[in-house]
Amino acid sequence: MKKVGIVGGMGPESTIEYYNKIVYGYQKNHPKDYFPNMVIESINIFEMLELCKTKDFDTLTELLLNAIKNVAVSGADFAALAANTPHIVFEELKEKSPIPLISIVEETYKKVDEDKLKVVGLLGTSFTMDADFFKKPFRDNGIKIVVPEEMIRNFINDKITNELEYGIIKDGTKQKFIQIIKELKKREKVEGIILGCTELPLLLKDVELSLNVYDTMEIHVNSILSNIINLK
Repeated sequence: MKKVGIVGGMGPESTIEYYNKIVYGYQKNHPKDYFPNMVIESINIFEMLELCKTKDFDTLTELLLNAIKNVAVSGADFAALAANTPHIVFEELKEKSPIPLISIVEETYKKVDEDKLKVVGLLGTSFTMDADFFKKPFRDNGIKIVVPEEMIRNFINDKITNELEYGIIKDGTKQKFIQIIKELKKREKVEGIILGCTELPLLLKDVELSLNVYDTMEIHVNSILSNIINLK
């Protein structure tokens, strides 16, 4: 049985979801009198976002690497960043990390590829939608990633940072996101939609959409669970 280190706080609401999904996801198929070993290092999401905004990726790498080192010192056998946006420096972290890392981007790509989709939409923070780090593995393997137009991307980023990161769920915001997804399907013929922010499933849970929905948190957690029980 392996011990996982979670670098969380990006934001707090999704970190809580990671904890619950890992603990109770494990118990679905294992003894009820045992919880998996885990250590969580919580960092300041606003510091992380500011470093992304100013493109100070060296300092961002240092911030996240220190968190990874802390969970390693606490006995973690492997680690995961509990958010999509900080994966913008994942390759740098992977090279310097003292323990293996599980990428939310790589695991999501594997799932989309397994489903044999060719065009998928991506929603997330501005950094996730605008940068290349999430799109690259898809593009390199013949899968087209589509994002909304700039005005809509700004709206999505605003709702993530000013509502969802604080645990605020508004029905009006939910309905607008549903409309955005429907427009992507109609205009760009997307076959699936990637919820590329770990807060988005909190907004869109229980929503029925007539296309494949890829909850990056759920995909990430499933891979973490497989690693905990030594399946990977």
